Amino acid sequence: MNIEYVPTICPYCGCGCGIYLVVKDGRIVGSEPWSEHPVNEGTLCIKGRYVHEFVYHKDRILKPLIKENDGFREATWDEALDLMATRLNDVKSEHGADSIGMLASAKCTNEETYLMQKLARTVIGTNNVDHCARL
Repeated sequence: MNIEYVPTICPYCGCGCGIYLVVKDGRIVGSEPWSEHPVNEGTLCIKGRYVHEFVYHKDRILKPLIKENDGFREATWDEALDLMATRLNDVKSEHGADSIGMLASAKCTNEETYLMQKLARTVIGTNNVDHCARL
């Protein structure tokens, strides 16, 4: 039995808490607080404590899906991103840039949220940007 403690950052919000993923025989089996980390100093919220549980969940989507007819089909990343760019351009051309809005998730890092708003403002041309954790 081989157990490793892999230092990483909790993916649940933009705070950047440090955690150790407990890896047993190549599979994540738990998470523990990273006591030396300057952000959380050894504490974790309930989400951070059980962050590992979603990794192997049976409902987790692992590949892009494209909606067709009455269902979804698996696609490549290139195909899904090309389709998204085409559809966004179509909406922008027909209804204007401000008909598009972007909503960031609390599970995004600050860096990912920054990139999302840059995409909205500089590429799409809209300031319709929000974050679900905004209070």
